[in-house]
Amino acid sequence: MARRLPELLLSVQYPGGNRGAPSRADVRRWVRASCAIPAELAVRFVSSEEGRTLNREFRGKDYATNVLSFPYAAGERVCGDLVLCREVIEREAREQGKAREAHYAHMVVHGMLHLQGHDHEISRADAQRMEAVERDILAALGYPDPYA
Repeated sequence: MARRLPELLLSVQYPGGNRGAPSRADVRRWVRASCAIPAELAVRFVSSEEGRTLNREFRGKDYATNVLSFPYAAGERVCGDLVLCREVIEREAREQGKAREAHYAHMVVHGMLHLQGHDHEISRADAQRMEAVERDILAALGYPDPYA
């Protein structure tokens, strides 16, 4: 008997168009791989301008970053938003010599772990634990170690 997947209510948004961005199917696959409980979330692919505005308003940092996580509820269900800045992610992939798809997958997984309470900014030990989980999820998806 096939294992029943947890409920996933997912909205993938491309306000500037989806040219070059990951497909909805890929985003769904990455979200499912990184969340074993029911989830309700929006994943939004934004411009540097929108990413910078959100980072400034919600984190007090005046620059566009690769991924922002906005958790709304904790517990038996993951509820929140992920905002991914396309220009930053694609620039990082080029600069780091990574495949664009692999870097997008990493940023979705990274953001999903934040929505589930993981944090890499508290201590080095927390960062190492989060990175180990990311490596395992990405390897299961067929992507290389993003920290290698």
